[in-house]
Amino acid sequence: MFTLGDITAKRAKLGGQHEALVFEDVRLTYAQFHDRTVKLARALLARGLKPGDRLAVVAENSHRFMDLMFAAAHAGLVFTPLNFRLTPRELSFMLEDSGSAALFADDVSWELAQSVREAGCAGRPLFAIGSASGAVATHEQLIKEGADAPPLAVTVSENDLAALIYTGGTTGLPKGVMLTHRNLITSTASIAMELKYTEDDTTLMVLPMFHVAIWQVLCHLMVGARVVVRARADIADLLATIQRERCTNMNAVPTLYNWIVSSPELDNYDLSSLRMLSYGGSPFPEEVLRRCIKRFGPIFTQGYGLTEAAPSVSFLSARDHVIEGPRAKLLLSAGRELPLSEVRIGDADGNEVPRGQPGEVLVRGANVMKGYWNNENLTRERLRGGWLHTGDIGTMDDEGYIFLLDRKADMIVTGGENVYPTEIEAVLYTHPAVQECIVASAPDDKWGERVQAAVVLRKGAEVTERDLLAFCRDKLANYKCPKRIEFRDMLPKSQVGKLLRKDVRNDFWGGVQRQIR
Repeated sequence: MFTLGDITAKRAKLGGQHEALVFEDVRLTYAQFHDRTVKLARALLARGLKPGDRLAVVAENSHRFMDLMFAAAHAGLVFTPLNFRLTPRELSFMLEDSGSAALFADDVSWELAQSVREAGCAGRPLFAIGSASGAVATHEQLIKEGADAPPLAVTVSENDLAALIYTGGTTGLPKGVMLTHRNLITSTASIAMELKYTEDDTTLMVLPMFHVAIWQVLCHLMVGARVVVRARADIADLLATIQRERCTNMNAVPTLYNWIVSSPELDNYDLSSLRMLSYGGSPFPEEVLRRCIKRFGPIFTQGYGLTEAAPSVSFLSARDHVIEGPRAKLLLSAGRELPLSEVRIGDADGNEVPRGQPGEVLVRGANVMKGYWNNENLTRERLRGGWLHTGDIGTMDDEGYIFLLDRKADMIVTGGENVYPTEIEAVLYTHPAVQECIVASAPDDKWGERVQAAVVLRKGAEVTERDLLAFCRDKLANYKCPKRIEFRDMLPKSQVGKLLRKDVRNDFWGGVQRQIR
């Protein structure tokens, strides 16, 4: 049995003086980090929290955010990180739905947390991660209290809930994904083995830690490596940090790599320490990925997963990121299943389809979630037949490489033909004038729905809608080609920089009473 709390305990024992965390001017060894998390856990229990209680956190990345995650693990609490960009209504829903016993907020989210608490969540103590006034206690005060609190006497099982992570859907309210210690440890071990992390690595954590991108932190702490945390993904700061801390790897979304490789400041920094750049979260346009590989070399790896899989499903290795020859087709792949996961492509009944035929991506393994919080019906639906039904459509070749076509909900059905937006986006990205693009369905009187695109042009580039439509017709079957293209100054993005197709689709369908889906 191994739990998240055992990660810091083990590393404090085996290499306590090795540097574990760096955040701004704070540097913590493994011994110091473990000591802080244990004291914080003792203080939380002494304050009346009980094993199994949900501990909500709304905050940007910091070393204290990580303190709380591991303190919760030691105390048997369920870590419940919330998006700091939520509206008061959304935050209130998650606090009420989770039944969180306490809320931590940093200075950035302090007013938001206070307003939500006063509006209907007043029964929960509000703790300050930073120095905000009006808190029951601050983070550092709790750590001081923990020095005199009773020793931990909590037994935490690998099957206990470790985290409750809310994830959005294409429709409806956010869903709370229940992840056990076993789920997270299995996923962490699987990724660490696949990517061969060692204690000599230093990773740069720039994605928000309120979702399962936290795997990057867990993997590195598990092997005794170093984690450099930044609160925001500012390009100049990111490049300077890689140079200063001699970071060996980083995980980011494709949009961020697109910004980096397009940055005029890129050549001003020494990034020679990098040995691996991983990505996930959304498809990487092939043309942009080729540019990145040409600039940084064959050091890219891709992870495919979802919150419900904690999040590991598959990885495409650096050796498969080639841009020439017959193996270059693998750039379009999501890789092969990880050592501790099993993947199949299934039909509507969950039966495996022949290799090369499209179907739904199904996953099983000890990394798959326990279920959805307070939603047994959806849990049964998504975990039917012993497999996690991802909602993603893909194929698998004879070597086991997974090729994702699209989300079920994103597929466009026009004139009876199935069209996958990512295929059209990949073509648009090969045009030299296109910086970013999103393809989605739009209403059409004749076909029900049509293919339509929203495009952001590169700075100084000029191209007409007619030119881009002709460009697509040269490379795609007629039914796949966009019927219209909009030019925009910017495209909607999530908090981690992922392009939001749903928002663009909603724009296209605005004012239409009856939609196809």
